[in-house]
Amino acid sequence: MNVTKNIVILGKHNKPILIDIYYNETQHPKPLIIFCHGYKGFKDWGAWDLMAEAFAKAGFFFTKFNFSHNGGTVEQPIDFPDLEAFGNNNYSKELDDLTTVIDWIYNTSDFQSEINRTNITLIGHSRGGGIVTIKAEEDTRITNVVSLAGVCDYAKRTATLGDLEQWKKDGVKYVINGRTKQHMPHFYQFYEDFKANEKRLTIKRAVEHLKIPYLIIHGDADTSVLIDEAYQLHKWNANSKLKIIKNADHVFNTKHPWQKNTLSTELKTAADSIITFIKHD
Repeated sequence: MNVTKNIVILGKHNKPILIDIYYNETQHPKPLIIFCHGYKGFKDWGAWDLMAEAFAKAGFFFTKFNFSHNGGTVEQPIDFPDLEAFGNNNYSKELDDLTTVIDWIYNTSDFQSEINRTNITLIGHSRGGGIVTIKAEEDTRITNVVSLAGVCDYAKRTATLGDLEQWKKDGVKYVINGRTKQHMPHFYQFYEDFKANEKRLTIKRAVEHLKIPYLIIHGDADTSVLIDEAYQLHKWNANSKLKIIKNADHVFNTKHPWQKNTLSTELKTAADSIITFIKHD
C-alpha cells in the first residue's frame, strides 16, 4: 500500500493544509474519497488511519487532511499548538480548504493514472458532515457525499450560539477541550462570518438541493450529535439513504489514541456501508 503522510499545500488563507493519501498502486483509476474531520478534530485522530487503510484495501484512493485553521501545525499536526489559528477558523475557511484539497488532487499529475476523476466522494465527520454536504451541492465534480455522525444545523451549534453581546464585547469566548484540557478560543469573527454567509452555510438548503447520491450514517448511542439530526437530514432529501448503527457513539466506539490494530465493529460497519454505497452508485 502506498501511504504518504503530511504532504504540505498552502491554503487560501496563508496557512498550510496537511494531507495524507492511501492507495494501492495499480496504474488503474480508482474512485477518490476525501475525508473531512470535525470540530476539535484532526486527520490523525484515533482510528482514522486504520479507516483510511480499509478504504485503500477496498480499491479506493483515500485522502484525509487537516483544515488549515484546526489548530495543528506542520511540525505538530496532532492536537492544537496553534490556538490563535483555531480561534480564527470558521465554516467559510473550511469550505475554502476543501476546495483547495479537491483542486490539488484533481490537478496533480502524480496521481492521474490512479484516480478516477469522474468518481469523487466526500465524507465528513460531525461538523465536517455539514461542510461536505454544502460543498457537494455547489461543486459539480462531486459524485457522492456521506454524512458520518454529521450535524444538520450550524445556527444551533454552541460555536454559533451563546451570549452574543458579551462575545462581541470580549472579542473571544473559550471552550474547554475535554481531552487536552486546553481553553480553546473562538474569536467573534466566527459569528460574523456565519451571519454574513448564512444562506450558503444553511445545511438544510444544501441537502434539499443535492442531486447526487447521499448517505447519512449515525449511531443510535451518539450523545454529541443526537440521532434526531440524522433523521432531519434524511427527511430533507427524499433520495438520501439512512444507515443507523446500533450501539455506536459519536466516534463509532473508537477513541484517541486508538491502540488496537483493527477497527471497532461499529466503525467497520460504517466503512463497509460507505464502500457498498459508492460501489453500488
